[in-house]
Amino acid sequence: MTNAETAGGLSGRRRNIRIVLISFAAAAAVILVAASAWVISLGPLPLSDAQRVSTTVSDHKGRLLRAYAMQDGRWRLPVNARKDVDPGYVNFLLGYEDRRFESHFGVDVLALARAAFQLASRHHIVSGGSTITMQLARLMEPRRERSMSVKLRQIVRAIQIERQFSKDQILDLYLTLATFGGNLEGIRAASLAYFGKEPKRLTLGEAAVLVALPQSPETRRLDRFPDRARQARDRVLTRMVWEGRISIEDASRAYIEPLPRSRRPMPLLAPHATDEAVAAMKDVSTIRLTLDAGIQQKFEGLARDRVSAFGPYVSIGMLAVDYKSGDVIAHVGSPDYFSERRAGQVDMTRAVRSPGSTLKPFIYGMAFEDGFVNPESLIDDRPVRYGNYAPRNFDATYQGAVSVRRALQLSLNVPAVALLDRVGASRLSARFRQSGASLVLPENEVPGLAMGLGGVGITLTDLVKLYGGLARLGTTVPLREIVSGDNRGMETRRLLDAGAAWQVGQVLIGTPPPENAVAHRIAFKTGTSYGYRDAWSVGFDGRYVIGVWVGRPDGAPVPGLIGRAAAAPVLFDAFARTGKMIAPLPKAPKDVLIATNARLPLPLQRFRPAGDLLKTGGEQALRIQYPPNGSRIDVAAAVPTERIPLPIKVSGGVLPMTMMVNGVAVGELDSRRQRMIDPPGPGFARLTVMDATGAADTVVIRIQSQ
Repeated sequence: MTNAETAGGLSGRRRNIRIVLISFAAAAAVILVAASAWVISLGPLPLSDAQRVSTTVSDHKGRLLRAYAMQDGRWRLPVNARKDVDPGYVNFLLGYEDRRFESHFGVDVLALARAAFQLASRHHIVSGGSTITMQLARLMEPRRERSMSVKLRQIVRAIQIERQFSKDQILDLYLTLATFGGNLEGIRAASLAYFGKEPKRLTLGEAAVLVALPQSPETRRLDRFPDRARQARDRVLTRMVWEGRISIEDASRAYIEPLPRSRRPMPLLAPHATDEAVAAMKDVSTIRLTLDAGIQQKFEGLARDRVSAFGPYVSIGMLAVDYKSGDVIAHVGSPDYFSERRAGQVDMTRAVRSPGSTLKPFIYGMAFEDGFVNPESLIDDRPVRYGNYAPRNFDATYQGAVSVRRALQLSLNVPAVALLDRVGASRLSARFRQSGASLVLPENEVPGLAMGLGGVGITLTDLVKLYGGLARLGTTVPLREIVSGDNRGMETRRLLDAGAAWQVGQVLIGTPPPENAVAHRIAFKTGTSYGYRDAWSVGFDGRYVIGVWVGRPDGAPVPGLIGRAAAAPVLFDAFARTGKMIAPLPKAPKDVLIATNARLPLPLQRFRPAGDLLKTGGEQALRIQYPPNGSRIDVAAAVPTERIPLPIKVSGGVLPMTMMVNGVAVGELDSRRQRMIDPPGPGFARLTVMDATGAADTVVIRIQSQ
């Protein structure tokens, strides 16, 4: 062969090689363009459904109170793998499904190569080669068919996922979306449904079965195919022994662990509180309440235990509050949320009911604040009439002269009405509104003397708030159930003077306790509404205030239902179930008068109702004629820097008489029972006149300067 022929042959081969290379490059470019176009056609990661989860409501420590299924019925609870899941389970999962999870880029090339070799050599699938990230991609875009295009799609999506999320976020998403049979998705839903607990603490057997379930969730369901589930669990345990992740001894114990054969109901604590929170926090998937799951569970058990003795139609409402912060720690709206006969879905802590005698402590508190009685003052318990209204005691008997302390502890009606007549029903009602509580009066009615014995409506929530004001020494705070990021200071409202509130607490702590209960530990009051429709007991120690209501939600009477017998024992048991020692009440504020009756100032030794005739001299009872109670007085003068003196005129009583403004003596009245005083600053002022016998009268006026 000549050189020319040789050169021509080489040139031809080179042309052929170039043609092949150009063709290969063109084919590769076409494939690359097509692949790129296909990848682009996939679009962004389908995160909309993956990020939807069941709404969960937890207590102040993050413990689950209740979860709500998604609209399509699936249970999918959010999870943090590092905080919410047993590390042993995560160790099993990564060892069984994806040993190189922390190092690969979404695709484990070695695992895919091994799977391909096994398929070629054994002619069937031995292992899939899918990483956890690829399985997450499949969960985001579930497809029934199994093909090369589907696998390629998962690979592309896995790479996208790895670029967009951290390893911890990927694990969280997988453990939230993984299917465990039926409508259970995610490790938390599966652990709660099958084992009745959060996945924070799992046995080796439980961890192994939860690793095995997602591989074939429907054919290994514990509630349908327990034998298959056990076999799958045992294979996981054997693999973990082979890899050295657990010992043979530990695996042997795990092999014999019994497996549940049915599903458990999802947690349902504080159903009324959680319903209210979800309604208030729309479109929020994770809600935290101030409740304590442990105390809530104990209170719900207490309500169920006690209500059985009252009949099939009676319900119980309970509310416990840390009164220093206003945080609600337990909220029981009914003993059985699903009971139709007990109207279980009606929240009786929010229902307006007659309070019976539970408002009496506040009447006494205002009387202490006004300074015309002391706990050791004597007061008459005898028949009396106020126009057409004649109050009677609950047992239709009368005690005669008793101390104010004893009158409140025995819940005597006549002394309470006498003090309310002096305090003023409208003024007491205004004080309740000022402190953030609402009273509901009958239509077209105004506050009257009957409100002291239950002639108004109030909710258990507001009643507990008011008693919290007594425990806080005179100020109330809003009650809070939903934890938020608002760190503003609490809004406090005035209820009583600190000294008056402390005196009420000291009286109530001496109330005789129910049978078999320890005395002098809890300051409490009971109440029974007219017709035995409502039984109440509200009490506090140095930490909590707890309220209990017992009755029928439909308002029907329950013969024999009284606060002392029905509600008070529940109250004392509730304090015992908080798990805390009874905390002492606060110490007395400064300037509180503590003395026996004999050492009290003469005017405080005995209470004299307004309108009583004096026994000496036959003179008329002391009465402030001007200014009238509740009046508005304009004291502006022609000269802006001056104010018009305020005249005080009194009828009846025995001279000498002392004039007091807001509890401070300003001098004596003259022989005509008159005096001019310098008006106090703008706002409400309390004017009191006390005569030589100790009789006194008080009016509250409003001063206006322009």
